Amino acid sequence: MVRVAREVAELRHWSDGQRLAALKRIIPARSVTEALRCAGRGRSDCPRTPDVFMVWFVIALGLFCRDCYRQVYRWLLPWKRGDVPGRSTLCEARRRLGVAPLVRLARAAVKLLADPAAHPAAFHRGMRLMALDGFVLDLPDRPANDRAFGRPGNRRSPGAFPQALVVGLVEAGTHVFWRFLVKGCRVSEQRVAGPLLKHLRAGMLLLWDRGFLSYEHVQQVAARGAHLLAHIKSNLIFRPIRRLPDGSYLSKIYRNAKDRAADRGGIRVRVIEYTFDDPRRPGARERHRLLTTLPDPALDPAVTLVELYHARWEEELAIDELKTHEMERPALRSQTPAGVVQEVYGLLLAHYLVRSLMCEAAARAAPAPVSPLRLSFTATLKILRCRLPECPRGEAARRQWWDDLLAEVGEEVIPPRRDRVNPRVIRRQQSQWPKKRPKHYHWPQPAKSFRDSIVMLR
Repeated sequence: MVRVAREVAELRHWSDGQRLAALKRIIPARSVTEALRCAGRGRSDCPRTPDVFMVWFVIALGLFCRDCYRQVYRWLLPWKRGDVPGRSTLCEARRRLGVAPLVRLARAAVKLLADPAAHPAAFHRGMRLMALDGFVLDLPDRPANDRAFGRPGNRRSPGAFPQALVVGLVEAGTHVFWRFLVKGCRVSEQRVAGPLLKHLRAGMLLLWDRGFLSYEHVQQVAARGAHLLAHIKSNLIFRPIRRLPDGSYLSKIYRNAKDRAADRGGIRVRVIEYTFDDPRRPGARERHRLLTTLPDPALDPAVTLVELYHARWEEELAIDELKTHEMERPALRSQTPAGVVQEVYGLLLAHYLVRSLMCEAAARAAPAPVSPLRLSFTATLKILRCRLPECPRGEAARRQWWDDLLAEVGEEVIPPRRDRVNPRVIRRQQSQWPKKRPKHYHWPQPAKSFRDSIVMLR
């Protein structure tokens, strides 16, 4: 029998001291208990690491990525003598919790945050702007992770670390990773995109880069009642059916070359071709093409859609928030495949917590509300890390603490983005040290102690 209710009752005696309790207004406690119940968890008899608490602990690992397990535990609970579990105890509690509760919690708790009235930039003609893209995360170099996720490489040598591929469907106006999947790096992003497109809703406008385009994906977007605005490769064949006044043209996308030759089963699309006449802008004088399912140039002029497409870069910024500013470490900490997936879900749930906090703070910003994209993610994350241990006991004091937290985050308004470009280069040079090879994984260890191995020379 699942004993979630019993665990919740056991936690009541220290719930006022649980510093993440204030964040339950973003991820409600009932969502956590329901996720545990549906996953068949909540059977732990350990009073210090019950499953209800461990869900929050995994999320906190995403908020405090650089800290060790025992320190993360201290961030969540006031200190008591002899009450901080050892690392092995917390690792075993993570293993006992598993992946399923975090997966169910992400599906239930992560919401689309943009409102048409409060966030008009997150919409185009009432359509919610969504973006689709993927990224990879380096994993600890363990055989189990290597087998489960694979690693990049070339003919010369394999990559330095195993990698997990994360493909996410992001709300462009708030940077919320709404739906996402975790796969091995051997799996292509295009293959992972199909299951994510099932979550699209009518009234969404999806933006994606050139690698995702396929007949099946366009068909899937249309079947969900959504629209598409996508970058397409220059070598794909699109024959003009009718030229439109704004310079774009109507065409069809087909499943394969045979269907194109027979004009069979094509999907009507609109193609926009453009370039830049500013020699200092990347892509100047080159041919660029967009494909869209918005057919009317009167409602959606080509120039407007070209400018709108660059909202897709909001997902790139969201990925940068996650990998650069939230993680702050070269690789995840989990040594097993199940732990990797669990940690990724905790990382993305922590990102949702920060972004939800930013949305609420943006709505209350003084002297006037601002867009959530105008607040600093890095500053918000550091403020939350700093203020979370100060979360007081008592509901009234906690409400005041929350209001003060929102006011402090609301002051971190960044200036409007400048119209600028940067070269795509790296600073890091190739290392002078030899590359790690399989022979280095089990390097011979000393046979004597350091003192016993000393030999004095005469």
